[in-house]
Amino acid sequence: MRLQKLYEKISAEEIDALIIYKPANIFYFSGFHGDSTILLIGRDFLKLITDSRYIEQAKIQAKSFELVEQKDGLFKKLIEEIKSCDAKKFGFEGTVLTFDEYTKLKENLPNVELKSVELDSLRQIKDAEEISNIRTACEIADKAFTEILNFIKPNVTENEVAAELEYLMKKFGAEKNSFDTIVASGVRGSLPHGVASNKKILSGEFVTMDFGAIYNGYCSDITRTICVGKASDNQKKFYNALLEAQLHGLKFIKKGASGKAVDAAVREKLKTYDLEKYFTHGLGHGVGIEIHEEPRLSRLSKCESLQPNMIVTDEPGIYIPNVGGLRIEDTVLVTDGDAETLTNSPKNLIEIGE
Repeated sequence: MRLQKLYEKISAEEIDALIIYKPANIFYFSGFHGDSTILLIGRDFLKLITDSRYIEQAKIQAKSFELVEQKDGLFKKLIEEIKSCDAKKFGFEGTVLTFDEYTKLKENLPNVELKSVELDSLRQIKDAEEISNIRTACEIADKAFTEILNFIKPNVTENEVAAELEYLMKKFGAEKNSFDTIVASGVRGSLPHGVASNKKILSGEFVTMDFGAIYNGYCSDITRTICVGKASDNQKKFYNALLEAQLHGLKFIKKGASGKAVDAAVREKLKTYDLEKYFTHGLGHGVGIEIHEEPRLSRLSKCESLQPNMIVTDEPGIYIPNVGGLRIEDTVLVTDGDAETLTNSPKNLIEIGE
């Protein structure tokens, strides 16, 4: 099925073959998970070019592909393979190949036409196996969140919380974390991507944790904000407004909705609390092999119509400079009906004791 998408792409782009260089797309179309590798795919050939480190692995993971071992350089072998086949018009991932790599191909293949093509969109709609892997990755993150609540207390540092979260995810089956774990407390909560620091968490502070697990090559993404000690009336007001907006967004993540419309609905909800100006990024993004994929839910989204089995995040945030902030995020499956949240940790305001 995945290769069939490529053959349809080859026909639609009026090319003879594809050069695939991006690791996420190599994994998606071949099953091979490694670096220093290129796929060369035509209507009558499937080639995986790699070096001796990966030949044995590729035999297991990419059984449909002819394995081509390179010994003198990846692009040198790619050029040799292109010259040896009848294809004359090749598509390549223009957003991935560097200018120097493109120039090298042009100089050594004067009789070959190269055309930039986009392949990432072919991964937007997930199959049953992908959904199962992402669902498990979300379950791992949920388990880690449950356990981290027993770890957080005043004077523990953000780095210590991040390290514990990452340990817990591996303990529960993750290959690794999906991205650099974000733990932002107190005033640092105004940083949407406030990667964990040596700051000590203090009583009375919000702690925002954005983290995710990778399972069988697929990511999860979740954010929860808790309060250490009792939350103030002001903190409760901000939290309840944000939670209402996040839940509102779930109602709009459905078949046929545009990415812009879903984002706009959440902004309108925050506007009723005069908080829209503090929501400074897009509402969400696709999740899969990469932590940030298409489709996007934002003012700049190119997605005109969400489709069943797309997986996106719903993650509004409030970020007030020099004051602090908070975010609530779920990984969400688009269905034929209501959206299904794949991350299921509690979203009520959690106040943990001192």
